[in-house]
Amino acid sequence: MIEVEELYKSYDEVEALRGVSFQVRPGEIIGLLGPNGAGKTTIMKILTGYLQQTSGSVRVDGLEVLDHPAAVQGRIGYLPENAPLYPELTVQSYLRMVADLRAIPKAEQRPRLSEAIRAVGLEERLNRPIGTLSKGYRQRVGLAQAILHKPSILILDEPTNGLDPTQIVEVRHLIKKLAQSSTVLLSTHILSEVEATCGRAIIIIKGEVKADARLSELAATTDALLTVLDTGSEATLAALATLPDVQHVELVSQENGRGRYRVHGATDRDLCPEIFRLARDNGWTLSELRKEVRTLEAVFNELAGGQGGVQ
Repeated sequence: MIEVEELYKSYDEVEALRGVSFQVRPGEIIGLLGPNGAGKTTIMKILTGYLQQTSGSVRVDGLEVLDHPAAVQGRIGYLPENAPLYPELTVQSYLRMVADLRAIPKAEQRPRLSEAIRAVGLEERLNRPIGTLSKGYRQRVGLAQAILHKPSILILDEPTNGLDPTQIVEVRHLIKKLAQSSTVLLSTHILSEVEATCGRAIIIIKGEVKADARLSELAATTDALLTVLDTGSEATLAALATLPDVQHVELVSQENGRGRYRVHGATDRDLCPEIFRLARDNGWTLSELRKEVRTLEAVFNELAGGQGGVQ
């Protein structure tokens, strides 16, 4: 659905994007994750034809965005970070105006409006001025305008920004519901947003793609085992370090005479049997032995090198 190849964008001397490449397949919900200023919004503006890249190629549904901007925009539903709403208009008037701007035929407008309104739960707010709605409901209006023309792709820029916890949960549920009929690409700087909504994450740091994988794959990108033994000493560390293919051992914590160890080994070698035998031969009680699973936060912090801005 989306193909981005070697995308560069410069603003005078500032290089906002540096060789960004990725693909989005039909039916995916992908999180574009990065700190503020990483280049996420720039990518989305280029994808939607609102901004022109310095170099590189962007295709949406097989169409080059630069060559066919109107056709591409007809296939995309776009919710920018600050939704383009008119506070003096009622919800119904605003959506009718969007339908006209989208050139939806008059005969189709009524069913399209009804479908979009039901999808985002605005039935009870149709005659309310947008300016009187809570931020959560204004975000629903923004989503309604994005799906009014039944786009095959939804591009959402910080869709839960500024919402309270209840509103965030509601919008996440809406996104999952909308993803049943559209491919979704959403940008965010909130880690939990990606974990709760997306199946795959593209991590952008300083205008570059640092990771692109399913969340389960990112969590599994470690060669470490965690084990808890009823002994915590330098001798135990040394014994673990002598096992075949062990590259490094560290004592993570020690409490009530028990030590929690992180054992790094070769990625293609299962060290569990070796650690079990070592514990048995030394008479140690083994209370935990498992492969370490990293959180998205740990993956991001490692890639960002301590750069802030992500929650």
